Amino acid sequence: MTAKPMMHKTSIDLETLTQGEPETLQTQPVVEVVLALGSNYQADKYLPLARKRLAALGKVDLSTAFQNPDFTASLDQPKPDYTNQCVHLTLTTPISLQQLQQTFRTLEGDCHRCRQTKPNQVRRVTMDIDILMIKLANIENSLSKYSTFKSMPDWIVMADRYPFKAHEEAGVQELILTKL
Repeated sequence: MTAKPMMHKTSIDLETLTQGEPETLQTQPVVEVVLALGSNYQADKYLPLARKRLAALGKVDLSTAFQNPDFTASLDQPKPDYTNQCVHLTLTTPISLQQLQQTFRTLEGDCHRCRQTKPNQVRRVTMDIDILMIKLANIENSLSKYSTFKSMPDWIVMADRYPFKAHEEAGVQELILTKL
């Protein structure tokens, strides 16, 4: 019987992680990704569909789904609440960041995402998928499967998504503490 190293799961200071510009990482092979899913229209239909499609790409771990007000809403322009959830996806096969972004854009389209809106029209977002963090194939190591969030220092935070919104940070921390 092989003993696994004991690791205490704890909150992670995300500010200490490496930040990367998505443009400079486009061709890099990704093996794991942390995503933020969001929907403000028929979330009960589109979140399960997105999760099912993501599961076809690899192993999925989920945070709690949170309902949040749209931070761009105002008294003059009310907007529907969002349902948000973070996802840790361990890919079955490494894929470039660029291909992964295209896969997620296609999945958004399969959920009938419409990016065009008329002026003063309430924006209905059936599915929004944002990449928060990635782990590249070339920094995977044999010990990472035993450590908190599978070797947190190897994660790269997408600079265009950081600092995270409160629900994103809560979802990421929940995944670190309870799912991995």
